[in-house]
Amino acid sequence: MLTVHGEMSIRRAYYYCGRCKQSFLPYDEVLGLVDEISPGLLPLVCLAGTLLPFADAAEDVLQRFAGVRLSASTVLRCTEGTGVRLRAQQKEGRMVQPTQPEPQWTAPRAAGQPVAYVGLDAFSVPMQGVKASKAEHRMLYTALLYTPQKEHTRYLVDFELDALAEQVRAQASAVGVAQVSDLIAVTDGGNGLEEALQRHLAEDLTTILDWYHAAEHLCDFAKVWHAHDEEKRSQWQQQAKGILYEQGGEALLTHLHALALPPSASAEIGEELRKLIGYFENNRHRIDYPAYRRKGWDIGSGPTEAGCKIIGERLKGSGMRWVEDGAAPVASLRALYVSGGKLWDGFWSQPHRPAA
Repeated sequence: MLTVHGEMSIRRAYYYCGRCKQSFLPYDEVLGLVDEISPGLLPLVCLAGTLLPFADAAEDVLQRFAGVRLSASTVLRCTEGTGVRLRAQQKEGRMVQPTQPEPQWTAPRAAGQPVAYVGLDAFSVPMQGVKASKAEHRMLYTALLYTPQKEHTRYLVDFELDALAEQVRAQASAVGVAQVSDLIAVTDGGNGLEEALQRHLAEDLTTILDWYHAAEHLCDFAKVWHAHDEEKRSQWQQQAKGILYEQGGEALLTHLHALALPPSASAEIGEELRKLIGYFENNRHRIDYPAYRRKGWDIGSGPTEAGCKIIGERLKGSGMRWVEDGAAPVASLRALYVSGGKLWDGFWSQPHRPAA
């Protein structure tokens, strides 16, 4: 017997197989019950599990705001199970549609302006090994697709970079982007990020190296070169950043190649200068900041870093450790939620597979 909110009781047949030791209630699928949770309550249970640790969701939020008593394990199963369903849908290229139209995605753009920006980055997730032991952290990739004025954003996550880049393409199509070559990607220059986007979006995809990461490399070198003279360190890094910002990457490379280190300079300084030049040489195709600014393009990856932080908060709480099959579904639901209420509601308003 199932009692719903103390108001209605339903009797349904219960079957148990003595051979395989499995039990099931066929009518639960007809009713749309998940772990004896009704279709009306399930979104709230999953939302609580998406926002908070499962124990807090069960023992505080759901009791306090819905008068529902559930175990933490029930909230876990519901949240992870729903996340698995969401991920399967996304991997098939079937992106969730919002409950209301968002015309800003396809609104006319001024000449030279992108249809949307793409951001791609990663953050580390604490993992659990055999017998609940600690394991090495794994990087969870986070992708964003957002309108130039930041009215709308779509967040996606995956442990596999190429799988995520393919989902970005499907998401771009779902919001009405006709040509993925009209997108602009802003990344921090992490290994493989740009190449993955080019493989799955467009080979000629315009990419921009995040200005703040580029400037940080200049500051790091200044700390080594003028380790004991704060004034000279500040002067040099301001000069170098000014050249990069006002004149662009080619001018900065000319400046760095002409840099004459004194004979007394250590081998470490020479090596750091070599690596600095190599960094900007490798990124010279995406550090023309004066041209980007004249066109009014974004040069910072702030939205992407903020997205990593917001999604990562759910996975990096005190004492938390995850297995991949648990972290990925919860992170996917979290990404769906932070993409906006219209998209969250759109997922729950989708028709469910009918019972066989």
